[in-house]
Amino acid sequence: MFKEICKITRNAGAAIMKVYNSSGALLDISYKLDKSPVTNADKIANKIIKSGLTTISPNIPILSEEDFDDIKYNKNWNTYWLIDPLDGTKEFLKKNGEFTVNISLIEYGIPILGVVYAPFFNTLYYAYKKQAYKINSEGYKESISVMRSNIPKFIISRSHPNKKLHDFLKKTEKYTIKKLGSSLKFCYVAEGKAQVYARFGKTYIWDTAAGHAIVAAAGGKVISYNERKSLNYSLISRVSLINPDFLVLS
Repeated sequence: MFKEICKITRNAGAAIMKVYNSSGALLDISYKLDKSPVTNADKIANKIIKSGLTTISPNIPILSEEDFDDIKYNKNWNTYWLIDPLDGTKEFLKKNGEFTVNISLIEYGIPILGVVYAPFFNTLYYAYKKQAYKINSEGYKESISVMRSNIPKFIISRSHPNKKLHDFLKKTEKYTIKKLGSSLKFCYVAEGKAQVYARFGKTYIWDTAAGHAIVAAAGGKVISYNERKSLNYSLISRVSLINPDFLVLS
């Protein structure tokens, strides 16, 4: 099944790139209830992923970002697919290439499988059976793992800076910073290119689950900022699909 999931992810990425490379001719933009942008590329990718997952696993329900405005889900789902068909829509619209396709499989609140595909860079990251891997644009596959550093590199959101992040950074004397969009931030920590990703502000569970799976399989942690507990994706006790502030640590 895992190879089929990677194929579905790449197919969604190819559809996104068709819109991305159309110089606006195929692009259509609208806005969700929370005022965030959504494009027809998001919607096309969503259809491809949901159709593919339904074909290979008809008994596993799907929770997708693109169904958010009229979302219907069962809080008793113990196992479900959690997807973000186009993570980083703002980066997609800025044309900087830093957007991804995210698919994760949740079991009892834990992301046990995760795929993050960056179609612009033709690079795929995945976690499966507690191992993390990267397949680069030339098709070379390598195992990845987190890496510590005496001078940590903090990776921060390109589109969502805020005062809480600034205050957090002041607590560390020596560090470097890299700005990046989408779930690529998780992947950079997972492959040792950065040591910390701190996120303060609103994110949803589909924004983090696939990246969380990859970081965890690579030896890192994704924990809530206040409680220092691993992010949990169980639907049973949730009153909201919004994550708390969190840290991704090598």
